[in-house]
Amino acid sequence: MTSPLIPVFDLGGVFIDWNPMYLFRKLFDTEEQAQWFYDNVCTPDWNLAFDAGVSYAEGVTRKCAEHPKYWREIQAFDARWEEMTPRLFEGTMAIHDELIAAGLPTYAITNFSWEKWGSMLGKWPFLEKFDGVVVSGIEKIVKPDLRIYQIFCERYGFEPAQCVFIDDNPHNVEGAEKFGMKALRFTSSEQLRNDLVSLGLPLKN
Repeated sequence: MTSPLIPVFDLGGVFIDWNPMYLFRKLFDTEEQAQWFYDNVCTPDWNLAFDAGVSYAEGVTRKCAEHPKYWREIQAFDARWEEMTPRLFEGTMAIHDELIAAGLPTYAITNFSWEKWGSMLGKWPFLEKFDGVVVSGIEKIVKPDLRIYQIFCERYGFEPAQCVFIDDNPHNVEGAEKFGMKALRFTSSEQLRNDLVSLGLPLKN
């Protein structure tokens, strides 16, 4: 019997509902102001620098110097970070628990600040259930750079073709496919369950 594929998950957008706009809407009076701030000050590219290993102390201080008018809102990006993650996706956690109960090892490759990763370990117990996690902020390499998938396979002793990678970002899915993994774009827990069942993973359908 062929061994099932090893599931390798992204975290943000798959397990964690992370969106800076949840916080920015609290900091500004209108949706337009909040969106402008996201597009021009605390941008996705700026956040990606934390995922690549930049400390919040450095990144926030530099950004406050660029935009001193918004120093309070910029500092909130760090101090009130958890308000960007108001919930976890219960459907994905149920899938994860089923895979573990079936005896399948599970892993993750995540674009995540090393600081926030460390601070959330005790607050999100589901993180402890993974057999291993590659954190971009620790490695200083972010998806979809092919080196991060290589780090994962070398560290845990897998060939790319043994793994199925799940991510909500199409660029990260494409990166995993280029590296030789089977890869799935996450759109919902229901769709993920169906896709994994079709690949032969031990889940109820």
